[in-house]
Amino acid sequence: MSTQTLLHSLEQQIENLAQEIEPVAHAPAQQARFDVTLFATKGTRLREYLAEVRVNFAQLRQVVEENRSAQVAFVAERLVSQITALQRELATQNLRKADKQKEQSGGDYYSKLVEHQQYERRLLAMIQDRESRLGRVETFKEQQHMQKELAALEGRLMRCRQALIKIERSIERQERGF
Repeated sequence: MSTQTLLHSLEQQIENLAQEIEPVAHAPAQQARFDVTLFATKGTRLREYLAEVRVNFAQLRQVVEENRSAQVAFVAERLVSQITALQRELATQNLRKADKQKEQSGGDYYSKLVEHQQYERRLLAMIQDRESRLGRVETFKEQQHMQKELAALEGRLMRCRQALIKIERSIERQERGF
């Protein structure tokens, strides 16, 4: 295949990608979607990343015309990685919408926050109770049993705190309008 045929094929792929992105191109995300090593763009909209892909494609055409093979390989590899990343992002859009709908239908985050804070207080009290009991048990078997209970409670506390962080982030997103 000639270089011009490959460039034309790549251009077609970019145009197809642009058409797929169009319905969601203007929707902002809460943070940058890709790593800075992949895209220099720090925006949150897919159209901004697509614009960078087009700039890189123009750069690829230029280095091909100038016959700089080392740069051609670098720019082409980066461009293919960017296109692949955008295609993956598009493929997950339905999942993201479903998550957002689930989040929005989740109801009142503040009541969930209070509920989980109560769970956290109860778990902390239970852990404190088990720790004080652990110092008073006499047999090795009772100590093992108490340590297993403590480990289970600490695991529950960790999951509870993770849920609290997630709820707090949801409240922040809701207040920011995302």
